[in-house]
Amino acid sequence: MTEDRIGVEVAYAREKEQAILAVEVGKGLTVRDAIERSEILKRFPEIDLMINKVGVFGKVVKLDQVLMPGDRVEIYRPLIADPKEARKKRAAEGKAMRKGDGGKGDA
Repeated sequence: MTEDRIGVEVAYAREKEQAILAVEVGKGLTVRDAIERSEILKRFPEIDLMINKVGVFGKVVKLDQVLMPGDRVEIYRPLIADPKEARKKRAAEGKAMRKGDGGKGDA
């Protein structure tokens, strides 16, 4: 790497497949630049940067975030379930199970 270039990684994961690609970009380049140069969009055509959120080391950032040497750009998949709704459903199922034990839990 030359002094005006930095190394970063671009990461994306499906349920059963993941990719972490090393990319060399110029100083001052952005998350979007790294994603485009990695060509990860060709490998995973379902990625839509208008929909998928992106982050650097687990912190959501905008596509115009300038990268630092060693940064790991992460592309996040859309959620398949609303976490709050999933929690409510589990809580309701737990209540139903406790009510359905016929009082045997208090013996």
